[in-house]
Amino acid sequence: MPQIRVLPDLLINQIAAGEVVERPASVLKELLENAVDAGSRSIEVALEQGGVRRIRVADDGCGIVREQLALALDRHATSKITSLDDLEHVATMGFRGEALAAIAAVARTTITSLAEGERHAWRIDASDRQPAPAALNHGTVVEVADLYYNTPARRKFLKTEATEFAHCDEMFRRVALARPDIAMQLSHNGRVIHRLPPVEHTKRAAALLSDDFIHHARPIDADSGILRLSGLAALPAYSRANRDAQYFFVNGRFVRDKLLTHAVRQAYADILHGQRHPAYLLFLELDPAGVDVNVHPAKIEVRFRDARAVHQFVFHAVSRSLAAPGAAATGLDAESGPARLPSYRQPDQTHPAAIQSRLAMDSGARDAYRGFVATAKPEALGHSPASLTSVGAADTSMARIAATHTDDDAPLGFALGQLHGVYILAQNRDGLVLVDMHAAHERILYERLKTVLDGRPAVQRLLIPAVFGIGSKEMATAEQCADVLAEMGFEIAPAGPTQLTVRTVPALLANAAIPELVRELLGELADFPASQVVTARRNELLATMACHAAVRANRQLTLAEMNALLRDMERTERADQCNHGRPTWTQLGMADLDRFFMRGQ
Repeated sequence: MPQIRVLPDLLINQIAAGEVVERPASVLKELLENAVDAGSRSIEVALEQGGVRRIRVADDGCGIVREQLALALDRHATSKITSLDDLEHVATMGFRGEALAAIAAVARTTITSLAEGERHAWRIDASDRQPAPAALNHGTVVEVADLYYNTPARRKFLKTEATEFAHCDEMFRRVALARPDIAMQLSHNGRVIHRLPPVEHTKRAAALLSDDFIHHARPIDADSGILRLSGLAALPAYSRANRDAQYFFVNGRFVRDKLLTHAVRQAYADILHGQRHPAYLLFLELDPAGVDVNVHPAKIEVRFRDARAVHQFVFHAVSRSLAAPGAAATGLDAESGPARLPSYRQPDQTHPAAIQSRLAMDSGARDAYRGFVATAKPEALGHSPASLTSVGAADTSMARIAATHTDDDAPLGFALGQLHGVYILAQNRDGLVLVDMHAAHERILYERLKTVLDGRPAVQRLLIPAVFGIGSKEMATAEQCADVLAEMGFEIAPAGPTQLTVRTVPALLANAAIPELVRELLGELADFPASQVVTARRNELLATMACHAAVRANRQLTLAEMNALLRDMERTERADQCNHGRPTWTQLGMADLDRFFMRGQ
């Protein structure tokens, strides 16, 4: 047996560097966190060759006194914690006291610092650890050169210069997003990449994540007294093919936590296509004692004391923000904060304009309006596509409403007409609104189906039962799932070896194409146990039902019917996206139209 011996300090630090210093971006992360903890108001980062050749981080923080410069390079030396109680209430980015030692073990490292109250600065080289006088106006400068110069095997695992810089750029973005109050600059090979002045969160997000993200983002601000979640969550129109636009911070620390990721994903489940990924910038704040950040040396993983409570809080906060009616029109403007767009509150039925609009509807188009929304009463909660009539002569009373009433009582405005039987054109305070009528109606029906299925759904008995042919597999599924279908409002029975009879359907779907709808439901039911229908797969079935019952393209609507759909959209949660995550409407402002037609140019 070889003898047991204590490893030399250098080898210990080089082993530790394997966890702490994975690549140049890991070095940059540690140095940036130290700069933030020093109370800096300005941080400048300069990289050469993707950070492999050199990383220089200069800050204007409190600095390090001469007597402690050498100590700062020692392993497990830190000014941020002194006891177990401090460790359980960590409020700083760094705390382990091993990063600088690990970095110095695998790279040429120097620290130059001018501490507050000192007459001049001091510089120390990690190779000899002898402080020497230096010139520096304020703060601290850390330079890390020739990464892995003494461990060439590790250097072989580094990627190309472009790849390593991309990782460094991402690390810089994370810190910059977490601390928009700090001025930050990043340069690479002498070229400035980012120059960020201190601003508020929305402007910093626009600078680093694009104005497009801000345009599609919904603000979040939820506070339970113990937990607080703030930030921005983008609507599905800004969904991504990968997770490159997902930023979650816990007490200012960027984390990748499965619990938090799952909570956000669940909040998007009803509006986002399964293959797409949401984009968000979220900040969770809680008592440091409620979260353990000492899980891994990289400090990117955390563990919550009450994981279930955190999950539910995040899920409901994000879900409520995304579910608000008219979400797509409450985007943000990077320059002025919330954009001047319609306020999507519940319409005030006592507002004079609302009263006048109702009177006009009653006098000019009551029958057409009732034809579209009669089944939206509490007894049925739905629309009847079969009741939609063709557009004949112009509906002058509704045209007058469209021309005169564009107040906040109708944020989506009033209908002007229909385009090729597919889109509704409406006018609101800000300009032109375009609505995909099938997608919008599909979302309305879907949300109502979810509501009625939570209780006992109202059913419609068919005057003439629907009898149609099905396959043997579908017949077996119908017999096995008869109770489940009955719970959803379908009364079915065999009419022969290959025929099925449907006697009742949910009132919301009374005018849907029953044979096609039931065949598709049976096809989906055959793929998974019936016991899962009312749990994991319920919403997928309801989405299928809503899609079949929604008003189809090329269906001509009257102005009254179009306005009825607009009002329902304003009252319906998640009305900005259909069940497949596609947008249901968009706004073309007067400024957009003026630019297109070059008015005033």
